[in-house]
Amino acid sequence: MKVAVIGTGYVGLVSGTCFADSGVDVTCVDIDQKKIDALNVGTIPIYEPGLKELVLRNAEAGRLHFTTDLASAVAPADIVYLAVGTPQSHDGSADLTALFKVGEAIAPHIREDAVIVTKSTVPVGTNAKLFAQLKELTGRECRVASNPEFLKEGAAIDDFSKPDRVVVGVRHQEDADILHQLYKPFLRTDKPFLVMSPESAELTKYVANALLATKISFINQMANVVEQFDADINDVRRGIGHDQRIGFAFLFPGAGYGGSCFPKDVRAMINTFKQCGMGAEILEAVDQVNEQQKHVLHTKIFSEFGDNLAGKKIAVWGLAFKPKTDDIREAPALVMIEKLLAAGAEVCTHDPEAMDNVKEILGDKISYVDQPMDALDNADALAIVTEWSQFRTPDFEEMKNRLKTPIVFDGRNLYDSGNMARKGFTYHSIGRPKSDPSTAVERRGSTERRSVS
Repeated sequence: MKVAVIGTGYVGLVSGTCFADSGVDVTCVDIDQKKIDALNVGTIPIYEPGLKELVLRNAEAGRLHFTTDLASAVAPADIVYLAVGTPQSHDGSADLTALFKVGEAIAPHIREDAVIVTKSTVPVGTNAKLFAQLKELTGRECRVASNPEFLKEGAAIDDFSKPDRVVVGVRHQEDADILHQLYKPFLRTDKPFLVMSPESAELTKYVANALLATKISFINQMANVVEQFDADINDVRRGIGHDQRIGFAFLFPGAGYGGSCFPKDVRAMINTFKQCGMGAEILEAVDQVNEQQKHVLHTKIFSEFGDNLAGKKIAVWGLAFKPKTDDIREAPALVMIEKLLAAGAEVCTHDPEAMDNVKEILGDKISYVDQPMDALDNADALAIVTEWSQFRTPDFEEMKNRLKTPIVFDGRNLYDSGNMARKGFTYHSIGRPKSDPSTAVERRGSTERRSVS
């Protein structure tokens, strides 16, 4: 089986590489010659754990190819995946310009029996529009399917190789059959292969992300009110999470979500409601709450220092919107840093992967260090925005010695409040009471008192 993947961004590169690793002959296509040249010498344009090794292995085995020659990739392909970007337009809708440009470009080259598959996240009705476009350009009814991706940045290889489910939207059963054959190596543990209409498949992606984003905004808003009563959101989270109807997934309070999916997809879904003449009150609230949550951490910093941040040095651990990625799109850290700079603060940062991307935006407005502890030297406080694993168990004594004042603003609740107080820190977190050495005694209801069941 031969597969062409148009677009070597996050989704296209991961998908093409994983298909190749299952034994399929895959050619990935991109219009960016520099990117293709880099991929052909083993340089990966994104950070994703395990991806580089997988690309190198399959390229060396002759199963994975990279080119800018669209025709040579599409003409022999049994399946052509479209994995180009669908960025947010000014009105919140998905910009499908690139997708339909690709549709126009592939039309002269696709085989009559080839299946064209949208892998990009697209609004409902896109498949039908692509079907109509290809019919007009080719003079025949092409086989156009939808196969939304459910990849988490930082865990994409596992998500693709061990999916919870595979969703395909088709008009004819034979299209589902060929896609099932393609996915068979990844479904050996009897995970479901769900066949539905293209419209249902397109909506499945958006509805899934909208619900996950809702859970995040919900727990963040609850954390903010819990904190007002000196209660502990972690206790509350455990109290609700053991209810099987609720569970624990995506109920970790923090500084807000970011990335390329949740913000964009929630807004695109809001736009879909508007196009139908319907209100999207829940999703509008989800987006609004998340944007507000990105201000929580620097608000705590301003409160601690009395809005007098001029000349203060704030160390920042974490720039990417989540760990195990270099993606800084809609990252809460950038919102906080802009506010700190506007207040006259000096900012020194460390992130294991995302610093180069931030340099392209902020340049020398902030400073960057290769080791997290080096950011603390002479700093008035530390703000933690991304929960990289290497931040979870630091040498607290060294932290305290390096900081000018031992103040920590933890946007991901990495540490135990009571423990930080006993170690001499003033510690601010999300949805938990502020702690400092004067409150080092165990609080009733604190997270130190665990269930023994």
